[in-house]
Amino acid sequence: MDWKQALLQSWGWMAAFIFLILVTFVLSLATGVMPVGMNEIMAVLSGSGTPNQELVLLQLRLPRMIISLLIGAGLALSGSILQGLSRNSLADPGILGINAGAGLAVVLSIYLFGQSGGSLLAKPFFLPVFAFAGALAIAALIYRFSWKGGIDPERLLLVGLGFNALCGALLLILQLKMDPKDFQQAAIWLTGSIWGIQWPYVWALLPWILVLMPVAFKKARTMNILQFKQEVPIALGLRVESERRLLLCLSAALAGACVAAGGGIAFIGLLAPHLARRLCGPNYFSNLPLSALIGAALVLIADMIGKNLLAPADIPVGIVISVIGAPYLIFMLLTRKGTGLKA
Repeated sequence: MDWKQALLQSWGWMAAFIFLILVTFVLSLATGVMPVGMNEIMAVLSGSGTPNQELVLLQLRLPRMIISLLIGAGLALSGSILQGLSRNSLADPGILGINAGAGLAVVLSIYLFGQSGGSLLAKPFFLPVFAFAGALAIAALIYRFSWKGGIDPERLLLVGLGFNALCGALLLILQLKMDPKDFQQAAIWLTGSIWGIQWPYVWALLPWILVLMPVAFKKARTMNILQFKQEVPIALGLRVESERRLLLCLSAALAGACVAAGGGIAFIGLLAPHLARRLCGPNYFSNLPLSALIGAALVLIADMIGKNLLAPADIPVGIVISVIGAPYLIFMLLTRKGTGLKA
């Protein structure tokens, strides 16, 4: 099946999630501590809104909604790639420690270079670089320690869990040694909070997503071939280990950039690809774009819930996703057969 056939078969689900994103986007734009009606939204979009309306909609709500979409799509693609690489539906950048590695690099940079107040968190264009370096370092270590005459899917998952625990411990040690103000900001950021996101964070993340997302889609054929036994990709002329390293770097780059913008948002890389696979099957020509749409919808919905459920208090989006994702992970473990993608 080529990419055109795959997309035609899944176009209904893609259209449904695009519609869900559009509806949620409008609802999220209209709701919050200060509700805004549709007439006011249209007035702002046409340039005739009041300064207060423009501030609320264009400077406070719109950037956090766009960053939600970018983070959701990026983490979902990262998770989908990892699940394909490991041939394990439990693989996820959060579970395997890639998110934790990215977070550790950012917190370490704050500890070493940031003055009181977590000044590096106010410089969003630097954060993806630090986060990517941390995510890539952990990904390389996972690859190295998972190697045993090739990548063993079960070994990859277990090694990733170990590095996730190690990064978590190092993060805790660093936080305890930080200035109290830095500690508070880092702790809130690590929960996956996108409260207070402004346009510079959008411009910092957008290039990473715009560059890496097409590369991920282009690798769909490679991902499909890698699902076969080792002999088949080799017979087809695929440089298996070279492609695996490239895909692991791609997954780390997507996860690192998203962690830099939104902190430690877990489970999106687990939930979105798994749901996409259940809806459209294992073909990565359709699985990757549908995963991105599902991830974007999940984070946007979680952000809308977080800002409205206990308003005026703002629940970090990472906590909302965890409340949804943890029971689903338990369900997957209870219904899972073997270590393949058929969870």
